Amino acid sequence: MRKLLLCVPMISLLLLTGCAGGGGVGVSKAEEEALTLRTTYLEAEGFRGTAELTADYGQRVCQYQVDVEAGEEETSMTITAPDTVAGITARAVKDDTFLDYEDLVLETGPLDPEGLSPMSAVPALLEAVQSGYITACSFPEEGVLRVDCGDPDREPDMGRTVSMWFDRSSGAMLKGEIACDGVLAVSCLWSEFTIR
Repeated sequence: MRKLLLCVPMISLLLLTGCAGGGGVGVSKAEEEALTLRTTYLEAEGFRGTAELTADYGQRVCQYQVDVEAGEEETSMTITAPDTVAGITARAVKDDTFLDYEDLVLETGPLDPEGLSPMSAVPALLEAVQSGYITACSFPEEGVLRVDCGDPDREPDMGRTVSMWFDRSSGAMLKGEIACDGVLAVSCLWSEFTIR
């Protein structure tokens, strides 16, 4: 029984260092905060916020301002700018993304082979916070935690990678970026973000 009790803390320590991708002896302060933040996001009922969303398709760049309401089953985003598309609501339910405007429903186009779209970017960011493989954590400036997530089976910067910046005191997401094979596809700059 005593051996089992000693093994549990050691296994926990190994898991913590493994998730950060650092493989070091101990867990850094940034890694500790990232794991605590993950727990906060996993236990949250939802999120609410306003963001500037920029999607780069290569030949064209689309920019939107969106109001976001995210729950366990669905994420909805209402476009508030530019005026030409204001009022359109994007809904992401599991793996499907739709744009609704009055009686019209349009599907958005993909930014990568895995089906990333401008309107599925926010759910992808939230999924990365909650369950993404953490490859690096740092404090790029005072009061800010940066967390990078990627595919552990690929070379760095290959496939889909996600970088997120958080306010260290509130846990609110400040910014998120999703890159595909090292090329920035979507950035999301939050002017408001509330964890419920």
